[in-house]
Order: sequence, then C-alpha cells, then structure tokens
Amino acid sequence: MSENPSIERFEPHVSATAKSPEPRVWAVDTRHLPLYWFPRECPRGTFWSTPETTTDDADLLGGSSRVHIVEAGWLDRLRATRVYAYRLPEDSFAHDHEVGGYWLSRETVVPAEVVELGDLVARHEHATIELRVLDNLWPTWNRVIASSLEFSGIRLHNAQPVPV
Repeated sequence: MSENPSIERFEPHVSATAKSPEPRVWAVDTRHLPLYWFPRECPRGTFWSTPETTTDDADLLGGSSRVHIVEAGWLDRLRATRVYAYRLPEDSFAHDHEVGGYWLSRETVVPAEVVELGDLVARHEHATIELRVLDNLWPTWNRVIASSLEFSGIRLHNAQPVPV
C-alpha cells in the first residue's frame, strides 16, 4: 500500500521496527489490508473479537464485527488521500509467523498490478468495517488494549495527546 502510484519495483530494505537487520520487502496479506486504508501517517486503531473475547469486551464493538478508529482531525485527509494497493507476485515471499499478516521477500519485487482504492471512507462502509471518528482516540484505544479483543494500532505516535 502506498500513496505513490508509480513505484516500479520494491527493493529489500531494513525496517525500523523489524527484529532482524536483514533487508527485505514487506507485504501484507488480504485479511490485514484494511489496516492500511488510511493516509500513511494517520494514527488509527482497529479491533475485532476472537473466540476468547468476553461478552463485556465484545460490547466495545457495538454490534460490529470489526471497528477502525481515527481522530476527527484526520477525516478530511482520509477522504482526500489516494492510496494504491500493489499486487505483488507471491513466489519470492514467505510468511513471517512472528508478525501476523506480513510476508517477506529477500528479493527485489516488481508489482504485477497497481489498484487505486478510491474513497477510503466508502471502502470501509462497503467492507462493513465500522469507521468511528473520535475527537481523541486514546480513551477508546486504552479500553481496547486492556480488553480481550484482538487489535492493531498504527502510527499512534501521531495521535492527539492523551486527554487529561
């Protein structure tokens, strides 16, 4: 996923968050793609239930099967930003079992196709993923990470400060 529609090849590189210093190309599986239906720097959280989720914690979902949260200050950028999905050939990728949803390649990868995702808010709606727009994501996020829900947070360092 990228805001750049003209990447001709992905070169292996060392990720700042990777446990291994080995250069790789990172890709994400289809199930985890919705985590990236946002402008790159947009702070967001997503959460969903699992068989281990308690009834009380499931209430955080409000009847939805999956919820994404974003701050109101990012909504205009969410509507205006164009994000592109790069379909990559699978042959050189192996699944990273330590970091669910990621696939890694040690080789340069040439995209097979580039697809513009269009209106990201509409994409959430079409996928029946509830997009909650909050003034500040921390009160909800802190409840989620203390719960039995499965979750993922990206670019949280770009969120508004924790309210006092």
